[in-house]
Amino acid sequence: MRTFLRRNLPLLLVLAVLTALTVVACARNRAAVTTGSWGLSFREEGQPPAGNTGSEQLKQYNAAFLGDTTKKVIYLTFDAGYENGCTEKILDTLQKHHVPAAFFLVGNYIEQNPELVKRMVAEGHTVGNHTYHHYDMSKISDRATFERELTDLETLYKQTTGETMKKYYRPPQGIYSEQNLQMAKELGYRTVFWSLAYVDWLNDDQPTSEQAFSKLIPRIHNGAVVLLHSTSQTNAAILDELLTRWEELGYEFAPIDALFAQGEQQG
Repeated sequence: MRTFLRRNLPLLLVLAVLTALTVVACARNRAAVTTGSWGLSFREEGQPPAGNTGSEQLKQYNAAFLGDTTKKVIYLTFDAGYENGCTEKILDTLQKHHVPAAFFLVGNYIEQNPELVKRMVAEGHTVGNHTYHHYDMSKISDRATFERELTDLETLYKQTTGETMKKYYRPPQGIYSEQNLQMAKELGYRTVFWSLAYVDWLNDDQPTSEQAFSKLIPRIHNGAVVLLHSTSQTNAAILDELLTRWEELGYEFAPIDALFAQGEQQG
């Protein structure tokens, strides 16, 4: 036995180190999903950013923030907590460019703007679940309360459109926790974060067109999940030119269904 150990000591040491590294990597992966606000780190223009939770960690909860980075495809999404007179123009522009989008809506939006919601559906866009009340969902640990925020919106959507809501969920304010992601998954939802956004939601401090383009053109990247707010007057004003400029860069647009379809194929 001693002879065996002496002869094989280098190999055994290597195996021990590899085992330890594997254990550490697995522990890091398990710990990578924490409560917090979704954030991005852009390291190079034109390249995908790093999220504060990695794609592989999100994938285990049927969540994503980025598509296939080998393809010049954009997934365009809008968040809407209320209507600010911009959505009709946004829909007109999307129709002009034949671009599919996902609109993440809350309860009061659907209640107060049923015709706009019906138009989104009629024109082939996806309406996703932004919860009924737009609470900080990371503070909700009770499964029944969490579920009610999503199912109440599903019911309202069905009553408004006659359609069953597709199960795409975006956490209000991008605030999430591992428990939230797990509960959403158990309810059949896919959680949609984003890989490109900018400060467009302040009504009293709207960015200029130049400021918007300075963020949205250099930082666009393959597989981008773009978040814009449909409350933004700037977004409504620049969307036609923005889509044109992205198209001139060679990008195509895909529905949010395709974001998860490609992930499932890779899995």
